[in-house]
Amino acid sequence: MLIELEHVTKVYNQGLANEVTALREVSLRIDDNSMVCLRGASGSGKSTLLSIIGCVFQPTSGRVAIAGKQLSRLPDRFLTLHRRRYIGFIFQNFNILPALSVEENIMLPLVPLGMRPMVMREKAAVLMERFGISHRRRFPAGQISGGELQRTAIARALVNDPPLILADEPTAHLDSRLSHEFMDFMADLKAAGKTIVITSHDALVTEHKAVDRVIDIRDGRIHVS
Repeated sequence: MLIELEHVTKVYNQGLANEVTALREVSLRIDDNSMVCLRGASGSGKSTLLSIIGCVFQPTSGRVAIAGKQLSRLPDRFLTLHRRRYIGFIFQNFNILPALSVEENIMLPLVPLGMRPMVMREKAAVLMERFGISHRRRFPAGQISGGELQRTAIARALVNDPPLILADEPTAHLDSRLSHEFMDFMADLKAAGKTIVITSHDALVTEHKAVDRVIDIRDGRIHVS
């Protein structure tokens, strides 16, 4: 899923005393079926850039296109539809709802699509089997282990079969074993044809053999060493 950004700037609280420029004239191209890591310190702008790629935020200026579709000035409702159909998110803290079961958490992205419950359960079942958590399907997510939470989060990101996977600091709260496991999962997804963009400054991520390119971001700009 080709991603193209041209001269993208993002300003928060524009015109106010607390105005912050998070991105400055960022131009970037990410090819289909690749794994790219956005690397930078906290506050560098990497999470803002990921959110713009993921259609969560609109840029203040500049152009964003995904798979040839111009997204920079689309109304929010169209961005929401695009996000549901084409993008899977894996969050730093997983954002799993502890009171819901593992199965219910995985099915959540399908609910707005109006799918029949039986179809949603079938899709979730395939992914639970793939990631070895079928035996936890009825467990409240708040009662499963960290590794099982991680697998649940990945399954939820994949349940609508999106071509683009975005992961924001996914190994920040994981030990080295789970971090290795996560990156192996990402390598498998890339091998299956997905495009993956990860924000991280974890060497275990940036130096993984499946990562095609590491992009350094400093003070809202892409830094070329």
